[in-house]
Amino acid sequence: MSEDADRPAAAVFDARALISSLPHRPGVYRMMGEGDLLLYVGKARDLRKRVASYFQKNHPSPRIAHMVERIVRVDTTVTASEAEALLLESNLIKSGKPRYNILFRDDKSYPYLKLSGHRHPRIAYYRGVLERSSRYFGPYPSAWAVKESIQVLQKVFRLRSCEDSVYSNRTRPCLLHQIGRCSAPCVGAVSDDDYARDVEAAVRFLRGGHHELLDEFEHQMHTAAERLEFEQAAVLRDRMTALSRVLSQQSMDTGTDTDADVIAVCVEAGKACVNLVMIRGGRHLGDRAFFPELRAAESGDEHFQAEVLGAFLLQHYDALPVPAIIISNQPAPNEAMLAWLHERSGQSVQWLRQPHEQRRRWLEQAVSNGRLAIAQRAVEEGSQRGRTRELAALLGVDDGSDLETLRIECFDISHTMGEATQASCVVYESHAMQPSQYRRYNIESATPGDDPGAMREVLSRRYRALTGEPPDVVLIDGGVAQVGAACEVFDELGLDRSLLVGVVKGEGRKVGLERLVFADGRPTLAPGTESQALMLIARIRDEAHRFAITGMRARRARARQGTSLDEIEGIGAKRRQRLLARFGGLRGIMAASVEDLAAVEGISRSLAEEIYRRLH
Repeated sequence: MSEDADRPAAAVFDARALISSLPHRPGVYRMMGEGDLLLYVGKARDLRKRVASYFQKNHPSPRIAHMVERIVRVDTTVTASEAEALLLESNLIKSGKPRYNILFRDDKSYPYLKLSGHRHPRIAYYRGVLERSSRYFGPYPSAWAVKESIQVLQKVFRLRSCEDSVYSNRTRPCLLHQIGRCSAPCVGAVSDDDYARDVEAAVRFLRGGHHELLDEFEHQMHTAAERLEFEQAAVLRDRMTALSRVLSQQSMDTGTDTDADVIAVCVEAGKACVNLVMIRGGRHLGDRAFFPELRAAESGDEHFQAEVLGAFLLQHYDALPVPAIIISNQPAPNEAMLAWLHERSGQSVQWLRQPHEQRRRWLEQAVSNGRLAIAQRAVEEGSQRGRTRELAALLGVDDGSDLETLRIECFDISHTMGEATQASCVVYESHAMQPSQYRRYNIESATPGDDPGAMREVLSRRYRALTGEPPDVVLIDGGVAQVGAACEVFDELGLDRSLLVGVVKGEGRKVGLERLVFADGRPTLAPGTESQALMLIARIRDEAHRFAITGMRARRARARQGTSLDEIEGIGAKRRQRLLARFGGLRGIMAASVEDLAAVEGISRSLAEEIYRRLH
């Protein structure tokens, strides 16, 4: 039902009767629309007073006023305390994603720096579930920040970064040892005790003990020199030099072990941004901008900024550790939120709104970067809207509207010589790719290697189950044959052929040389390298290709897991052991060439070819 349609149910909603029935108790309220649509979830210290505030004549927030017009029912849950109400509110927002709550994109996949639980721990970039057997440092705001820290640890402490399978099969030091980035514990070039000391020094560095380490290195260097151990003294000197260079380059370093988050809320030109800066071990690790999904324009007043901050805190720290210090340009949230932060942190959390010295500079920079992120987002959205309009004009679907609802679905087929054929469907809508709406399809009925047949199957499955309106454009990664297969499906289903557009790769597969093939008889177009519309089409097509090929590779790998070395005739226990020892596991064997396999003792050329064939 459209938003302008009459809502007879709303007319009979009696707000006064509801309010009079509510208790003066803490709890959670849920604003419901027609069809049990969850509009808004909120918490309250006093349910009656809080719900009553929504039914006043004037609303400072257009978003809330827009929501109140659509309320047909209010459900409430009484809780024992406001803190308990906060937890329930968090769970309901996370599960229901209410239309008028301020929602941030659910991205908890922050990178960490990992120190494995190995006898000679490995430093590595890591995303995923944290395991007890390893130590983790972070989270970091970006992959770049983790990789920069790994480079520092390699330069200063010479910790290994190789996979365990590589480490266990080395017979001589790798290149990293030769350039002074690894102490080569794999071949015993460093004793277990010395490597353990290096690891603990690296841990102290990550926790902020930079200057203490410098003093210790200097003392150890002088001691080594007095003992005439000049080689060891030179190693310590080089470490001091590397660490000093790192500290001089890290201008934001404080020399303390502070862990803090700097949270700047910025609202400009109708756009809101929360810029988060992560300080770990006294080191400024960089920042990251978050943009809430707003359903309507906001005034940007203090109440709205506080609401944005509260939503960010609740959603961001739901699954991430809370530091001991939070610095913000906004006042501290309510007592329930502070109590929740204390509980999540496991210690008292200090909230600073007017910090001094270095912390003040952190906050100023966070606010400045937040405003810059808003300006950049506005430019990006403007240029993206322009590309969408140019694309709509090129394809003949521009009806003069703002194109917010223009929907493009793009299909691609991927396989390896007919094996593990998989199709992808990606979606472009609201001037952006929509990953949550992507779909993959395992192709079963088409003959292996028959791309038009695979396209026929996926389109039939996709649009035979269609219940609403079809997309405005259906892009097909392929030429006349694939478009012809698509036409057969659309004719069978009674859909309009004019929606179909084939994207034919240009000479040498160069971007900008593609041609567009129309299913409704329009002449083929070659927009050229200057066309922004073609660049957008190429981006959508490339995303469909990426999504298809990653799915195909995963499917192929699952299928091949059933093939083991034991199933190959001529591979006994000894040959199997030699292969695994040489290549570090089945994955390494699969990556080896026939020549590499034949170089293993006991593996003939013919057997190597058979192994390669069975695993590929």
